[in-house]
Amino acid sequence: MVLELLMVLGVTLLALPALWLGAQGLTRRAGHYSSDVTADRVSLVLLVTSRALTWLLVLLLSAVVLVCAVGAWVRDLEMPSLVSVFFVLDLLLAVLVLLTFGRRDRRRPRRRATPAAR
Repeated sequence: MVLELLMVLGVTLLALPALWLGAQGLTRRAGHYSSDVTADRVSLVLLVTSRALTWLLVLLLSAVVLVCAVGAWVRDLEMPSLVSVFFVLDLLLAVLVLLTFGRRDRRRPRRRATPAAR
């Protein structure tokens, strides 16, 4: 019962915010751009595709873990051991999403006003 509760808390506190922030940053791209338009387009397609697959995997793993944990908790059944593996994989991928494309953009620091302008 404690394990199921920890799994539900872990998914709701880490994976669900990662899904939200990852969906917002799915197509956002920062960094250097190539002068070759074709290479730039190919890299953007690869980047968005890999992010979308990672996001979908986190979504599916979160759904499986939540359904199994809540079902085992409500029905007082033994949870399959593979759900624990899915839970760990879900948390690792959620951290990956949060640290890569789920981050918010940093605000640029404001320039100080020069005393001569006053």
